[in-house]
Amino acid sequence: MLKEYYELLGVSETATDEEIKTAYDTLKEKYKEERWLDGEAGNEAARMLNKLDSAYAEITSARTESKTNTDGESAFEKVANAIKNNDVETAQRLLDEFNERSAEWHYLQAVIFYKKNWVNESKKQLELAMQMDETNVKYRDAYNKMNAKNDYARAGQNANGGYNQNPYSSAPRSENYDEPQMGGNACADCISCCYMNLCINCLFNLCCGCR
Repeated sequence: MLKEYYELLGVSETATDEEIKTAYDTLKEKYKEERWLDGEAGNEAARMLNKLDSAYAEITSARTESKTNTDGESAFEKVANAIKNNDVETAQRLLDEFNERSAEWHYLQAVIFYKKNWVNESKKQLELAMQMDETNVKYRDAYNKMNAKNDYARAGQNANGGYNQNPYSSAPRSENYDEPQMGGNACADCISCCYMNLCINCLFNLCCGCR
C-alpha cells in the first residue's frame, strides 16, 4: 500500500523526507486551485486533496516507525547515547545514515563537531538548527553558551597580548605557535582550564533527551 502512496506523490520509495514534503506541498497547491473548477474536474481535485493528505500522513508515520528500533529507542537517541559514551565515530556514522537533515540532526552534528574541537563548524550547525526550529530552547541555550565561552576565550587572548593560538588557554605563545613562552600567568591558565572543562560539560546537555 505504501508503494501506491509514493506513486501518488510522484516520488520513489528512496526519496528523502524533504523531497517527499516538497512533492506533497506542490501537488496540494495544484489541487487547491483546481478544486474551484466547474463540474467533475473540481470534484476530482477535491478528492485528490484528501488522497494526498492520507498518503503523506501514512508515509510520514511509516518512516517515523522505521527510525525506531525494537527497544523503543529512536534513531536520534542512539546518536545521543553514542555521544554520551564519547563514541564520536559511531555517532557520526549513525547521523550520516539519516535521509532527512532536520533541526535535531543539525544540533547533534553540532555536538559531534564540538567534541572534535571544530568550534566554528559546530556554531554553523547550531545556527542551522535554530533557523529550522526558532522556538527550541535547547538549541538557543547551547548557542548562547558557546558564544559566552568564545567571548571569554577572546578576553583571555587580549589580556595576554593577542598571541594565543589556543582559544582555551591564556598562556601566550611564540610566533611559530609550537610551544608556550616561559613565564606565563599560571593562575590565569588554571582559571581558563577550569572554565573550559565546565563549558564542555554543560554546553551540550544531552541528559534531557533529543526532541
